[in-house]
Amino acid sequence: MENRIIVIDDERDFLESIRRGLLISGFREIKLESDPQKAAGLFEDGAIFDIALIDITMPKMSGLEVLEKIKTCSPQTECIMITAIDEATTAVNAMKKGAYDYLLKPVEKDELVLSINRALERRRLYNILDLGKGDRYPEIENEAAFADIIAGSSEMLKILKEAELHAMSDVPILITGESGTGKELLAKAVHRVSARSKYAFTPVNMAALTPTLFDSEFFGHTKGAFTGADKDRAGFLEFTNKGSLFLDEIGTMPMELQGKLLRVLQDGEYIKIGTDRPGKVDIRFISATNENLENLVHQKKFRSDLYYRLKGGWIHLPPLKKRKEDIPLLVRHFIGEICGSSEMRCGIETKAMSLLLRYDYPGNVRELESIINSAANLSRKKTITEKHLPDHIKKLKDKKALSVLSDDESVVALADVEKKHILKVYEKTGKNKSQTARLLGIGLNTLRRKLDAYG
Repeated sequence: MENRIIVIDDERDFLESIRRGLLISGFREIKLESDPQKAAGLFEDGAIFDIALIDITMPKMSGLEVLEKIKTCSPQTECIMITAIDEATTAVNAMKKGAYDYLLKPVEKDELVLSINRALERRRLYNILDLGKGDRYPEIENEAAFADIIAGSSEMLKILKEAELHAMSDVPILITGESGTGKELLAKAVHRVSARSKYAFTPVNMAALTPTLFDSEFFGHTKGAFTGADKDRAGFLEFTNKGSLFLDEIGTMPMELQGKLLRVLQDGEYIKIGTDRPGKVDIRFISATNENLENLVHQKKFRSDLYYRLKGGWIHLPPLKKRKEDIPLLVRHFIGEICGSSEMRCGIETKAMSLLLRYDYPGNVRELESIINSAANLSRKKTITEKHLPDHIKKLKDKKALSVLSDDESVVALADVEKKHILKVYEKTGKNKSQTARLLGIGLNTLRRKLDAYG
């Protein structure tokens, strides 16, 4: 590895122990600095490091002050704070000042290496994407893989590009987000993009697995291994070998089972029930949760070493209320699915769309789909009006609407409502018709016809 790392701590013994651990893990460009002021001066003089490991409590200059100096002089350097004192306020302050991670002494080598690798992966993504700059949407190379995910907002498109880049590596990925945000859809897309796409994608609901079922379901068993085992059975691991295993609701996994999963992640080894010979598997792990795993780690309900193994790459899906620009696109998509060949007769009133934009969707995309399904049935698959919407949404008339629709729009077909969104996405993609059609979930010929109609 050629990544440059600087370790800043006033304890020489700690510096040497960190150096040994990093050398064993394959890092070579390591600088140790026990004087925080001298370390800050290196960055002021233009020194470039990929990673800075910074102790928070030091004489002359605190770690937070060093962090601020580094982020001012070298914002591209990823900073990982290290401290012997577990204080939430200090951790929050460090993150606000730009730290990537916050580790407690004594630091386990595996935990440190995983944190460094995650930070390097984020730095790589930021270098490729140049996130936050410019008006153009990032171009997704594997558009077909993401065809099931309807998104037009800039935030979601950047997330999809991050997912595509993560997929090209082979690190485990953790997808977080509220229920109904599309975590499994994204996991499937990651699998389709990856080099493992021709092998199995196996989704597992971890909440449904009891401790008594885990070994049999994950590791499989041989004939006669226990009463009722009348034939050999491949477990999830053997069945998914070379593919992707999707562990949904990973936060519900009992502590007594987490060590077994950790061994597979670390060594790729498992033992099938009824044998004493370890088997080997090569699997990409993708996990998802709507819980805060860091909180569970602090509560001793989730192993920290497993958490850091699972979080090789991290993707967070925002709730629908944070990306309301996508609502008209999702509505068009759901209505198109429902109406099928009668799509030309389908539509939605502006007033109804305006009400949908005012609602916050605690159930996220899944709830919006349910609402549109119900409304389409009530409208007999014709124009959806506000009377077809649920009562709790109709009561939102007095709430200010998102400025997606103009004040002078009257009752319109869905195609008229979506016009401004199609044109907006078309401009954001640099008038790339193929990418625009993929992002909007419509065919390329359909897009061409619409653009011709818009002039």
